[in-house]
Amino acid sequence: MAKSEIDQFKVAKNPYYAEQFNEVELYKAAYSSRLPVMIKGPTGCGKSRFIEHMAFNLNKPIITVSCNEDITASDLIGRFLLDSDGTRWVDGPLTIAARYGAICYLDEIVEARQDTMVVIHSLTDHRRELMIDKKGELLKAHKDFQLVISYNPGYQSLMKDLKQSTKQRFIAFDFDFANPEIETIIVSKESGVDSKIAEKLVQFANTTRKLVGHGLDEGASTRLLNYAGILINSGVDIKDACQIALIKPITDDSEVRDAMNASIEAIFG
Repeated sequence: MAKSEIDQFKVAKNPYYAEQFNEVELYKAAYSSRLPVMIKGPTGCGKSRFIEHMAFNLNKPIITVSCNEDITASDLIGRFLLDSDGTRWVDGPLTIAARYGAICYLDEIVEARQDTMVVIHSLTDHRRELMIDKKGELLKAHKDFQLVISYNPGYQSLMKDLKQSTKQRFIAFDFDFANPEIETIIVSKESGVDSKIAEKLVQFANTTRKLVGHGLDEGASTRLLNYAGILINSGVDIKDACQIALIKPITDDSEVRDAMNASIEAIFG
């Protein structure tokens, strides 16, 4: 990759983001010191949107990796590939970010294997370096490089979690769903529905969130509210939109669905 090509990873348009506390200034302070950042919060509450918003406002490229259990260290660092001209090295996303000065965002990091995560450690302390064993190269991170990770502790704590040796290499932000007033503004802005419908969608979402641990693993996210609003704004019946965007994605339990349908009837009439 040519150095100029890193600009392809810049966010082209500022994603709408409604600040919930003083996270914007805190993140700017973290970036100015190039501290590694950990974002914790429920699915669909705006973690990725926040990082993209900050990357845009800082005018920095961002390389996002959606982590899963099949990701290996080579997927992050890079590997040798064979083509018609012979063997050539191809940098992975973590190496590209460290080499050229981008924000590397590892989304849902706990989905990755623990042995894979060890490779990030030397980039998260005073060394800010990455050992590329297969090339015999010790890469010193670019001055603009920053590592950001995210995950959902409420869900993952039942299954897997980050080791303390990894957690204590990051400063942390706790995210949650916005308060009803801000979430209503977000849903109206993002989906195009009027504020009254957005307010009722948020009201319904909060009823589902109260069911977490009582039939639901997770309540309706802000992302799903935006989906419902987009459908409604395109002409889909409100209750049909709620069915396919807010109920069916989060549960298959018929009794829980019945309870949620009753809430829709009570809220929308």
